[in-house]
Amino acid sequence: MAMLETAIEYPSGRDATHKILDLYAQTMRRGINWFLVIALVSFHLGAVAALFFFHWSALIVFATIWILAQNVGIAMGYHRLLTHRGYATPKWLEYCIAICGALALQGGPIYWVAVHRMHHKYTDKPGDPHSPRDGKWWSHMGWIMNATLRDETEALKQYAPDLSRQPFYRWLNRLHWVPLTVVGLSLFAFGGWSWLLWGAFLPVTIGLHVTWMVNSVTHLWGRRRFSTSDDSRNNLWVALLTGGEGWHNNHHANPVSARHGLAWYEVDFNYFAIRLLKILGLAKHVKTASLKVTSKETINQNVLHNPAV
Repeated sequence: MAMLETAIEYPSGRDATHKILDLYAQTMRRGINWFLVIALVSFHLGAVAALFFFHWSALIVFATIWILAQNVGIAMGYHRLLTHRGYATPKWLEYCIAICGALALQGGPIYWVAVHRMHHKYTDKPGDPHSPRDGKWWSHMGWIMNATLRDETEALKQYAPDLSRQPFYRWLNRLHWVPLTVVGLSLFAFGGWSWLLWGAFLPVTIGLHVTWMVNSVTHLWGRRRFSTSDDSRNNLWVALLTGGEGWHNNHHANPVSARHGLAWYEVDFNYFAIRLLKILGLAKHVKTASLKVTSKETINQNVLHNPAV
């Protein structure tokens, strides 16, 4: 499989590495952030309460928010578009997709992208924000409860300079809670508690765990097609829950590919949507990997090319 070059800037040199390792050590020693814990508990309680406020209209609301937040916003947007630049869209559409990502309440775009780029640079090594080698619980929720990198503005800027230069992303990163708040209030106004719980609390809570499963489960259980330098695995169940993000070993072997499901049976709905955007003329420069491997090729996720964005 031909390696695809990235157009992402990564800090390089010993000083940058030492800073991240120091930050990593501080994070591991840091205690629980109770503000985040209370917020997480509140959303989990709201998700349970949603089960007692079921209406068919609420299910439609849930499906709509889920697709917009998780598939369009997180998978296609924060991950494949903003983090890895696996494809390009008109700027107005990119911004709309980023707002959808904020609906998932997983942090602002600069924070999310920077953390994920750190993960790829230090995958399953000291410096990885959420490796199962630091504990299964840590990789799933522990790192969030410790508020990992939440207030490390300078470190985040180093790993997401392309976004940090844009006023829109600085604004959205600072006020990433606004889109969901506006949607939540609107849902409550039109559909009461049922729409609010099914359209905000339930999709956010399930979406958090599904995304965290990519960090934890797909580095613990599944099959390894490629001998990458990490523990990434392809996991069918995570792929089904996320629309294609579970083909994680494929992804770590070729991070910038907009296509994660490489075999015909590896369903990747998020890539199908990107292909649709391309057909409609709304996406271009779509980078895709294939299963054709030459004997001279080696796969190492941490060997990245760093031309300017």
